[in-house]
Amino acid sequence: MAGTAENTEGPATGTGGEPESSDSLRTFGAFLQALREHAGYSREEFGALVRFSKHTVASVEQGRRIPDVDFVERAEGVLGNTGALRKAVRHIARQPGLASWFRTWARLEATAITLETYECRVVPGLLQTEAYARAVSLSVPPLPDAAELEARVGARLDRQGLLSMERQPPTAFSFIVEQAVLERHTGGVVITRELFDHLLDVEQRHWNVELQIMPLRQPNHPGLDGPLQLLETPENRWFGYSEGQENGRLITDPKSISLLTQRYAKLRSQALTPEDSRRLLERMRGAL
Repeated sequence: MAGTAENTEGPATGTGGEPESSDSLRTFGAFLQALREHAGYSREEFGALVRFSKHTVASVEQGRRIPDVDFVERAEGVLGNTGALRKAVRHIARQPGLASWFRTWARLEATAITLETYECRVVPGLLQTEAYARAVSLSVPPLPDAAELEARVGARLDRQGLLSMERQPPTAFSFIVEQAVLERHTGGVVITRELFDHLLDVEQRHWNVELQIMPLRQPNHPGLDGPLQLLETPENRWFGYSEGQENGRLITDPKSISLLTQRYAKLRSQALTPEDSRRLLERMRGAL
């Protein structure tokens, strides 16, 4: 599971022998550093202005961290709103910590206006806490070394910038998660309690996020073929994504997209409503 769609942070060398490269990240970082220094800010001063720590600024400048949407937008404001950083960030071609087969989908995610996710294995990566992400990464052999683990967790947390309501337009998110995934208590009770609190908080604070839980008992289940994702681009084109062990598949065929759309619509109708899902999550949280 070291490369699943919601555990997409695979090893540094992806399938097919494709080596990981961070040249574009380092280039973006050097560009940001040059602009910051030209403006006369130290990393600490700049971090305070963009509301990120000086360590995050250093990670971005050194090509070790992908700048999220909020970081780029705030940096633009501080550095003159030239649009240079917005243009440069589009050229970050590869993302350390992301499995090679997931990168195309990740690039589509970055500009999607609608994203729909059904997950029956793990909590979707966009909703994970850092501790849960670590527990998932350490659950499935082969175990990562320290650097690889940090890359996986960092990539997952960076992707969560997509949830921002400051994006224009904000992405509309729909998540359907099997109750069994939440009942698994991945990582133990403490990590699960933190995860439940996080899910409740995200659902409450983000009006663009809808979370539904699929109950344990569902005799007629349209998701038996496994997890699926759908997204809509700003041009109103739809793409799908499915994944198995050590592989993933971007789906572009209109007939296949239509089929996945039908399945997701049925999943959505059979899952608990967002309100009932929240109440169930609160009860599960209280029972820990």
